[in-house]
Amino acid sequence: MGDARGGSWLSGLGARAAGSMPLPLREYVEHGAGAGVTAGEAAAGWGRLRLRPHVLRDVTSVDPSVELLGCSSRVPWGVAPTSLQRAVHPDGELATARASAAAGAVMVVSSNAGSTFDDIAATGVTWWLQVYLPSDRTLAGPLLDRAVAAGAAAVVLTVDTPVVATWHPSEALIWDLADPAWTRVNFDPGYDDQTGSEKALDLGPHDIDWLRERTGLPVVVKGVLRGDDARRCVQAGAAGVWVSTHGGRQLDRSLSTAAALPEVRRAVGADAEVYVDGGVRSGLDVVTALAAGADAVFVGRPVLHALVEGEAGVARWHAALLIETVEALRLAGCRTPADTRDLLADDADEGPHPV
Repeated sequence: MGDARGGSWLSGLGARAAGSMPLPLREYVEHGAGAGVTAGEAAAGWGRLRLRPHVLRDVTSVDPSVELLGCSSRVPWGVAPTSLQRAVHPDGELATARASAAAGAVMVVSSNAGSTFDDIAATGVTWWLQVYLPSDRTLAGPLLDRAVAAGAAAVVLTVDTPVVATWHPSEALIWDLADPAWTRVNFDPGYDDQTGSEKALDLGPHDIDWLRERTGLPVVVKGVLRGDDARRCVQAGAAGVWVSTHGGRQLDRSLSTAAALPEVRRAVGADAEVYVDGGVRSGLDVVTALAAGADAVFVGRPVLHALVEGEAGVARWHAALLIETVEALRLAGCRTPADTRDLLADDADEGPHPV
């Protein structure tokens, strides 16, 4: 029954995928920065939150769809940007995109992608581009132009990575072994050899406005864990704020995204959309994140785990997560994601958490 309804298949996904990946790739997918404290606490963070379900509600019909930046998504989650998808499966981003298009989910494409924007767009998926800005902002122009021309619907600016945090693989880094064709195919040849191509150390609110003007697309800021930073993003023109610890790969000992989300939602209010990733493994996690203030959830590692089985694996992951999410909505007395907003109990379990 668990496999038919999604539960046991989802819960065992990571372990099954691990057996199909060579060690350097497995370590790359699973690692966290430093001692791995933040990465290790991500999933448990959702389990610490408590819900106050409604009863005597008609949940005959449940509609899990949401609207994200003006576009309809049939599910309240999307695919977070991840690198080296072609190292996981030869079809890489194209397999993920085809399955996500069929599920009606948004896919965020890493700037390090190993598939061209045009090929990803040809699958029919609604997609957003994730970017790191270089020290010389003008060098980002060709990448942004290609994304706009290929139909990207938004730009996601990652802001928590001025430098890549230290981690300690037991063998060679996957980047030293990876086929160059698996990554960064949308950049101009020789991009990384140009002066100013390193990640910017001077990111500021002005970059949000610059990206919006440069592309004509809504800008989402990814990597926010504080309410005051979230307000600065919105004031600078961000259409969305994404609560993220980069999979626990940046500043270790950062609080979990589950703990950070309610404060960010309160700070943003209705002025922008709020998304979250980190440790989401089940439909109950999705509903808990919605209750805590997210307009949508994004998922990274489990998609890579599913991608081991190619497009069929990612399609099965979407289907299993949908089964669990609809069940959790029904059990909570909710017909839509919007109905979850008063479910979250406060720390003392005395009433709804204001979000």
